[in-house]
Amino acid sequence: MIYEVSEGKASLRVDLEQVGEGLYDVTIDGRTLRIDAVRSGRNVYSVIEGGRQWEVSVDENGSHAFDVLVAGRLFHLVAVDERRKLLAAAGPVVAEGKQTVESRMPGKIVKVAVAVGDEVREGQSLLVVEAMKMENDITSPIDGRVTEVAVREGDTVETGARLMVVDPGGEAP
Repeated sequence: MIYEVSEGKASLRVDLEQVGEGLYDVTIDGRTLRIDAVRSGRNVYSVIEGGRQWEVSVDENGSHAFDVLVAGRLFHLVAVDERRKLLAAAGPVVAEGKQTVESRMPGKIVKVAVAVGDEVREGQSLLVVEAMKMENDITSPIDGRVTEVAVREGDTVETGARLMVVDPGGEAP
């Protein structure tokens, strides 16, 4: 997988290829390193390269942002794979037709903000899912009318669970 990794204004091309169990070839701007990496904690990795060992702590800080602590140095990195970069350059994806709203994480439904027949705007809150004591707002992907609500407050859902359907030209059933 090829990434563009940036810290501040500096940007590097990084190619990450798994070559064995816990073994990776990491090519950074044309220089290849063989890395042996093993997870030793929730977000901690033991990394060996060229006979040297580091403990690396990685905290995700958004969808593509990471805080990486290596040998006492903190790096604030943003990594974008080539596919996402190409999709971003192509412009926004426009959803067409009925849109099924699914849960992005397992959790508990703590609020349902709309009902069948309600008109909604793109980005409008539809419901709230609590996951790991964090409330996550689930929003409408399009302008339209809610044609199905598949959950109630108090329900527990898994990742990918069908929550609602929004139809851009929908009529209430």
